[in-house]
Amino acid sequence: MSEKQMLDSQMPLLVCGGGFRVFLERYCPVVTERFCPTPWCWGGRLQTLVRVLIKSSPSVSYRNELIRTDDGGQISLDWVDNDSGSTYPDRSTRPTVLILPGLTGNSKQTYVLHAVCQATRRGYRSVVFNNRGFGGEELLTPITFSAADTSDLEHVICHVKKLIPQAPLLGMGVSLGGILLLNYMARKGSEADIQAGITMSVSWDTLESCASLEQPINRLLFNRHLAGNLCRTIKRHQKILQSVVDVDYVMKARTIREFDERYTSVIFGYKSCLDYYRDVSPGYKLPQTAVPVLCLNAADDPFSPKHALPLALAQRLPNVALLVTTHGGHIGFLEGLFPRGEGYMDRLFGQFIQAVFEHPEDLKEACAIRDDLTY
Repeated sequence: MSEKQMLDSQMPLLVCGGGFRVFLERYCPVVTERFCPTPWCWGGRLQTLVRVLIKSSPSVSYRNELIRTDDGGQISLDWVDNDSGSTYPDRSTRPTVLILPGLTGNSKQTYVLHAVCQATRRGYRSVVFNNRGFGGEELLTPITFSAADTSDLEHVICHVKKLIPQAPLLGMGVSLGGILLLNYMARKGSEADIQAGITMSVSWDTLESCASLEQPINRLLFNRHLAGNLCRTIKRHQKILQSVVDVDYVMKARTIREFDERYTSVIFGYKSCLDYYRDVSPGYKLPQTAVPVLCLNAADDPFSPKHALPLALAQRLPNVALLVTTHGGHIGFLEGLFPRGEGYMDRLFGQFIQAVFEHPEDLKEACAIRDDLTY
């Protein structure tokens, strides 16, 4: 079956090497199921918008921890220790999921809460990495975050591994959090200190993503809203940031590109926003990764156009699996008539983390196999 036929039939397109495919089809069977979006919520834009409005917010009690960074800053971590679970009573070896939220997101996002619930019901521990300035904490240094700068993530992973060195660790990144996770995996290669990764709705080419979001309807529905959220965060931390950027100028940004031109590329020392976008894009860096990673995208995602998906590249790499659904939008993947609860994305996450933690040797063997199988 061709790529077009698979997408037209609502069967997800699984692009990966043969070894990883066998592992996923055996232990993560949702990858072989048809994804049928909510009948009244058809199309990527509608899926993206409705998810924000309708998705339930499960009750989750976090234990907050503030850790200091080498440059004098601080990072907010939200833990769900799951000490009451009977599956892994030994805290020292309890599998742990590190969750990276999307742009302007934090541990309160509905997709984070549902991911935590998936991990908790299986006996695992969760920890949410809130990017600087977005977890409710005060900025102590005049810097927030960039998905191209993996230093804070490296610091968090090192901190977690020092606390629980015997506990298997898996990384889960959503949207911009997925970009950050992939850039970490590419930077560290075989030295990445996680057992596996999973990403949801990653923008593989930031230039293409910006071009898509600057289309008139996407600009109206998504771009201005996200830029406004970013500007409000800068306003909140204006006192410390005004020493390094023109805050008033930043606050006039009406698109993500304008914000990145006036703030992100300036703060992180890029010559231009174009240089930043080239550096942050994870697609071309996949060959530098070594840890197994499963990446979910929808072909109708307004943030990540289908033509920018690294399908050919993923096919050649033994450790990368790209799962593409026909519909789903950006972090949507709503199914059923009343899609408030667990959805396709949540089931995929739950099955994958269980597969990774319960069958580590099978995963290692599967991703070590190089072959010429086609999809």
